[in-house]
Amino acid sequence: MLYELIAVVRPGSLKEVREIARNAGSLVLRSGGVIRGYTNWGVFRLPKPTTKHQARYTEGHHFLMRFDAASPVQAGIRRTLGLDPRMIRFSVVKLGDKLEEVKDVEGKVEWNDTKSLTDSI
Repeated sequence: MLYELIAVVRPGSLKEVREIARNAGSLVLRSGGVIRGYTNWGVFRLPKPTTKHQARYTEGHHFLMRFDAASPVQAGIRRTLGLDPRMIRFSVVKLGDKLEEVKDVEGKVEWNDTKSLTDSI
């Protein structure tokens, strides 16, 4: 099954973001899954201020990881990321489970630039 991990890490060090992404990726690879790709979106303002582990955040470092794995693997990723104090938010979304649905999905996810959309209207 194809999954997409959307994660928001506390802003600060890019090293922390890499370490979290590497830990999630190693869980996938150890279970026999395949990582299709990572996308680093950088630091963005959160839609609303969020409190996590007694700290208040207004910005977060966003990254995405697309991977093929069994469903217990994504549950393990959820468990691991939920315990990490550097994580602000995360979500694992199932993109499809049949080969016909996921064969053309790329690993890299480009940011949808809304400025160019409003300029073209």
